[in-house]
Amino acid sequence: MGVYLSTPKTEKFSEDGENDRVRYGLSSMQGWRAAMEDAHAAITDLDASTSFFGVYDGHGGKVVAKFCAKYLHQQVLKHEPYLQGDIGTSVQKAFFRMDEMMRGQRGWRELAALGDRLNKFSGMIEGLIWSPRNGDGNGNTDDWAFEEGPHSDFSGPTSGCTANVAIIRENQLIVANAGDSRCVISRKGQAYNLSRDHKPDLEVERERILKAGGFIHAGRVNGSLNLARAIGDMEFKQNKFLPAEKQIVTADPDINIVDLCDDDDDFIVLACDGVWDCMSSQQLVDFIHEQLKSESKLSAVCEKVLDRCLAPTAGGEGCDNMTMILVQFKKPIPSGPSPGNEPSASPGDESSASPGDEPSASSEKLPASDDVNAETKPAESGSSS
Repeated sequence: MGVYLSTPKTEKFSEDGENDRVRYGLSSMQGWRAAMEDAHAAITDLDASTSFFGVYDGHGGKVVAKFCAKYLHQQVLKHEPYLQGDIGTSVQKAFFRMDEMMRGQRGWRELAALGDRLNKFSGMIEGLIWSPRNGDGNGNTDDWAFEEGPHSDFSGPTSGCTANVAIIRENQLIVANAGDSRCVISRKGQAYNLSRDHKPDLEVERERILKAGGFIHAGRVNGSLNLARAIGDMEFKQNKFLPAEKQIVTADPDINIVDLCDDDDDFIVLACDGVWDCMSSQQLVDFIHEQLKSESKLSAVCEKVLDRCLAPTAGGEGCDNMTMILVQFKKPIPSGPSPGNEPSASPGDESSASPGDEPSASSEKLPASDDVNAETKPAESGSSS
């Protein structure tokens, strides 16, 4: 469903970058949709040893995706666990913090400034009136100031976004996901899903939705949203007797921590469902490998993926906004585990992994290739308490 243009907008935003550990390319395209609601973040220097990549697929508007692209990575830095090396817990807290920050007068003003289904002009004027005296600050403390104003009781946006984030520090990869954007790693050419698509019909999602007082109709939460987890969507998070992780729709991310392998890991891909609706995880990994034989610019590879996915006519698969980030590991990765250490396949898909291979101690057991919705247990660092 959606409003489509008579001809697709095929102009792309593309970008490349690198540091001493990785290089990346990204591309995004509006396509057939009447508006572009995706956003992204690619920061190779989150700190001296850490890179951050994020894809945010908006629904009901672009504003929440833009808000996350602006602030989520900043919040990862501002939580105490990050300073202690616990990136998984810090990124989980950052996901929840997005919902908190978008409430009240300050949240209303920030969303209005980003613009989307809010009066941008009045929001900017009101922002001048109600702005706190001190600046936003760039330190490692959360200084999101409370503001008084006519929107102090603003409960947050009814629109929302998915969030799929990959953080790379030395030989460790931390993936956090809420929604149906996806992160996939190519390990010796085999695609392994590092995140799970949060659809309402998954058992763990259905159980939470029903317990919180919601229902599922035609594969949609309360007959409306086709996602079980997202940032924003405050209309599904109004039960004052439940914590954030137990609301009908939650921003609680699955956290997956993987040890990178020196010789085996080729690249990771983060992409919104506009790409995954058109290509399976393995198909995309194969396509990228083939393109890399003749194309060294990673953003150009991403552009070719988007062109391949774009539908020839409006309606159906290939008509969504599309955003993709390709992150290639520079070799060798220092102090990685021994080669041959693949993430294991889920039960019933044992043929995808080589005999005797076991996942690293810190990584979650994940389905190989495209069995993305197999029930997998979130890593401990991503659990809520």
